[in-house]
Amino acid sequence: MSNQKQAEEAMVSINDAGLEEKEEVSNDESGFSLKSVLWHGGSVYDAWFSCSSNQVAQVLLTLPYSFSQMGMLSGIILQIFYGVLGSWTAYLISVLYVEYRSRKEKENVSFRNHVIQWFEVLDGLLGPSWKAIGLAFNCTFLLFGSVIQLIACASNIYYIDDKFDKRTWTYIFGACCATTVFIPSFHNYRIWSFLGLGMTTYTAWYMTVASLVHGQVEGVIHSGPTKGVLYFTGATNILYTFGGHAVTVEIMHAMWKPQKFKYIYLFATLYVLTLTLPSAAATYWAFGDQLLTHSNALSLLPRTPWRDAAVVLMLIHQFITFGFACTPLYFVWEKVIGIHDTKSILLRALSRLPVVIPIWFLAIIFPFFGPINSAVGALLVSFTVYIIPSLAHMLTYRSASARQLSLDSEIDFAILSPLISSTAEIWKFIARDENAAEKPPFFIPSWTAMYVLNAFIVVWVLVVGFGLGGWASMSNFIKQVDTFGLFAKCYQCPPSPAAKHR
Repeated sequence: MSNQKQAEEAMVSINDAGLEEKEEVSNDESGFSLKSVLWHGGSVYDAWFSCSSNQVAQVLLTLPYSFSQMGMLSGIILQIFYGVLGSWTAYLISVLYVEYRSRKEKENVSFRNHVIQWFEVLDGLLGPSWKAIGLAFNCTFLLFGSVIQLIACASNIYYIDDKFDKRTWTYIFGACCATTVFIPSFHNYRIWSFLGLGMTTYTAWYMTVASLVHGQVEGVIHSGPTKGVLYFTGATNILYTFGGHAVTVEIMHAMWKPQKFKYIYLFATLYVLTLTLPSAAATYWAFGDQLLTHSNALSLLPRTPWRDAAVVLMLIHQFITFGFACTPLYFVWEKVIGIHDTKSILLRALSRLPVVIPIWFLAIIFPFFGPINSAVGALLVSFTVYIIPSLAHMLTYRSASARQLSLDSEIDFAILSPLISSTAEIWKFIARDENAAEKPPFFIPSWTAMYVLNAFIVVWVLVVGFGLGGWASMSNFIKQVDTFGLFAKCYQCPPSPAAKHR
């Protein structure tokens, strides 16, 4: 193990070491605990399941719609491209988190009853102006991310039970999703993350196999791309797909050793691509341009017990993803009203309920499943997930002193660590300089190359994602408003016999 890596582990985990040891002793004494297995997660595997499960939920159902807008080849290429970009910016966020936490712990700040969030990292590293920017973009993105999950619940359930319109189902599932207020933190999503990933895996492969078995519809046409507005709308939906790491900091903070997060998001993305690429390609191959008016791919697949199972599983997964998106908002609200440090689950749950109300209301106003993904991707994800992390990393390490490593290569931790008895002494020993910089990864030859890569991401996403994508997605969104109106009772609902007899 390198000295740098040893320093990172000391910097991030030393304040929690005593607590972890107590928990391990307690677990050893009590033997096997079902509660700890299902409820208390903080390992590398828990983080991977959380990232993989959270990265692709309802958007899995809209990717064939994006393929119909931009064509098969562009859809495949951009999935891989934005998957790589998203993994890189998640890595940058993890580096900045470790940097921020190491600085604060050198000041003897304890995070035992406090969850670090992205806007706090920006505040600690770059100042209050960046805090305000990060807070505004992150909270707005998570707010609409929760709205999208609620819209998806109503859209999916309608295809197995159309006795109620989609707006009524939104009321019902809004009440169901409000129960996420009882989940304290990302530590407690262990079993949900595991189940959620299994559910999306089933749905993705069901879409793939069902589309191939169904075959191409008669007279199928694959005309995409035909219009720039459709092309960039589809592109921003893919940008949104791989921009699910607005909760990266909270997931890292839930880990027992957050410094091990660095490449977890990349491995999560690689797995997610095995779900999104086959399912989107097969569904677009089978139905072609019909998807242009069916943003939810499940609406075109014939109703079978297999499809009904996929709908039910996606409903459960969207409940889980609603919790993922909403939990950081709960934390922010708790900090605003001053109860974030309380240990009472009931008090925290009751205080969180006001956060759900605006989400519920917005889902009823804008029920545009599919187009809303692209709008959120262009206007919010582009900054929250791609531009801000890249700029923040560039500014944090812009000076030579900030990039200087804190440890001399001659230090032998194996010899000296037994001589260091307290946290304060460890910090005096480790923190030779003000900052502790993470070296560029092995595939980046220098800091200059790192700056060039980050600058490319900023320019690309600003021009293509926010600029062209914003124009296209908002044009499409406005078209949906003009066609269906706000508070649409049943967005893209086909006429049904049950509806005709009511």
